[in-house]
Amino acid sequence: MRPAGRAETDSLYFDYPHFPFVRPPEREGRPVRHRVAIVGAGPVGVTAALELARHGIASVVLDDKATVNDGSRAICISRHSLEILQQLGVDGPFVEKGLGWTRGRTYFRDREIYRFEMPHSEQERFLPMYNLQQQYIERFLIDKAAESECIELRWQSAVTGVSQDGRGVTLDVATPEGGYRLECDYLLAADGARSVVRKSLGLALHGEAYEGRYVIADIRLRSDFPTERRAFFHSAALPDSTILVHKQPDDIWRIDYQLGPGEDPDAAVEEANIREKVGLIVREVLDEGDDWELEWWSLYKAYTLALDDYRHGRVLFIGDSAHLVPIFGVRGLNNGFADAANAGWKLAWVLKGRASERLLDSYSPERRGATLDVFANAGKSTRFMTPPSRGYRLMRDAALSLALHHDYASGFANPRQVTPYTYAESPLTLSDDAGFAAGPIPGAPLANHRLGENDFLLDRLGQGFTLLYFCADSDVEAELAERLAALQSGGQPIELLAMARRPGTEGGLVDGDNSLFTAYGADPGSAYLVRPDRHVAARWKHLEPADLEPALLTALGGE
Repeated sequence: MRPAGRAETDSLYFDYPHFPFVRPPEREGRPVRHRVAIVGAGPVGVTAALELARHGIASVVLDDKATVNDGSRAICISRHSLEILQQLGVDGPFVEKGLGWTRGRTYFRDREIYRFEMPHSEQERFLPMYNLQQQYIERFLIDKAAESECIELRWQSAVTGVSQDGRGVTLDVATPEGGYRLECDYLLAADGARSVVRKSLGLALHGEAYEGRYVIADIRLRSDFPTERRAFFHSAALPDSTILVHKQPDDIWRIDYQLGPGEDPDAAVEEANIREKVGLIVREVLDEGDDWELEWWSLYKAYTLALDDYRHGRVLFIGDSAHLVPIFGVRGLNNGFADAANAGWKLAWVLKGRASERLLDSYSPERRGATLDVFANAGKSTRFMTPPSRGYRLMRDAALSLALHHDYASGFANPRQVTPYTYAESPLTLSDDAGFAAGPIPGAPLANHRLGENDFLLDRLGQGFTLLYFCADSDVEAELAERLAALQSGGQPIELLAMARRPGTEGGLVDGDNSLFTAYGADPGSAYLVRPDRHVAARWKHLEPADLEPALLTALGGE
């Protein structure tokens, strides 16, 4: 919603693009069979298209809109998501425009009771979190997709029905010039919380809805306060509400405040009420003046809902079409990015004949497992931010009161920010080697490490699998080199990334201070097999070359 007299795309800071309808070949009567169709051109859908394109797979993306979504919506991008965007070659504008941050504060009755600092070190390329409005997120991804010959974006194209059989999926599409049918081998459903694809297939989300509602408001306010997350409980301005505040680019501030007990949601989103509440927060909570402008607002309710299975035949659900998670801990969009990366590389491998369709069977266990982990953590945060009962509220307020005078109680206010999920129980993940005392375990994402000036470990990963091999010098033993060459000649893109303690005749990377060996618990002969989405499939304290091919087979869904 926007202030009276302003159109939906009349923004104080963002120029909304217009995407025209382009008549597709199906409307001309020309039969076209697409390898992959994606419904939804939001951040998750376009990320999936870019991931497919990274592996040479073409897709068509359909969206009923003619521009990007309005309002800031999802604003916090995690380090793990930036690493996904780096693989897609689109991280640059995100880092340039976004506001990075590492810390947050919690206040009770206008007194600071807790301050958290997210883990960060010089070994990381990216900060733990970046704030960036969703309009920019979508625009940067769409601009990147428009450069790709593998991606066709179809705007003003509303999917109205979906059916499938053993051969593929058929979409009914409505456009300004009439309807048509689109056929594809596989479908990625990224059409959000009100997914038409989900409804067409007779599927439903299951889980829990929380009682509390929040108003989300964007305002323009010039302030020198640093970029960090702030949470306020029982403030003088709104004693019955929880308030969250985030700084965004272009002097835009995101304010989320909880509706009071018994407050009418319809009345709460009337412009006069928005201005009154936001004005109180700006003056009495943020200690800023009245020189602010209202940009946009919406109403939000927390859910922990998910499909029972994220794959149905040739349809894979990604993002909000598969799950709805609370905003607390900034998990929604970041989990959607991980869905897109996971589904994208697996679908590409199947379509390229590098793996059987069994590989797709791992998508739901891995990503639904991630959702359930989010539910466990976000549920705690949600019950703290929005107590579902009088008993929860009493316990929450008691913890906050204790934190005024006792440091040990302040940890209850920890927002538990999103962390990447470890696929330890995945059918693609091998058991760990007991010899390791450090380093990412199988199923975990590969940990970054600085190799030099503007040079990091994750920069060196290829498009396919990577074998990170630790050696005394960079001369890899002949048997391992032969097995890698055989896999490559058999059609599997697997690259060797050798890390040596000293230079060898073949050159390669040298861990001069032994810091990477130490961080990864490695000795000469140790190895990590890394998937295309940067998750570790297997690791060996000492790799026997004969063990590599069976591990790769398992990581591709084989028996």
